[in-house]
Amino acid sequence: MSRRKEPAIPNDLLDQLLAGGDAGAALAQGGLLDALKKALTERALNAEMDHHLAGEDGAGNSRNGYGRKTITTDTGKLAIDVPRDRQASFDPQLIAKYQRRFPGFDEKIV
Repeated sequence: MSRRKEPAIPNDLLDQLLAGGDAGAALAQGGLLDALKKALTERALNAEMDHHLAGEDGAGNSRNGYGRKTITTDTGKLAIDVPRDRQASFDPQLIAKYQRRFPGFDEKIV
């Protein structure tokens, strides 16, 4: 009797992500893995903005669109949208202002 470890991501979800595409291309530059990195990064930055606006520093402040930023990861360049606020007091922690290189990205997200 073998003991199989449960996957961290359900197989059904992986099947949905890989549907209609080549599984080998998922790891290539601009593939599924890069799309997941972009989505996770933007979601974390939006959560940071929500936390910033909910705190005392966010009184009278609101969202003001997004700014585009290109960061360099271990696997290549990644264009992300960073949220802005009207008072320009938002200072992201995941990817700081003026930071362009993001080594160790995979270890920080996972």
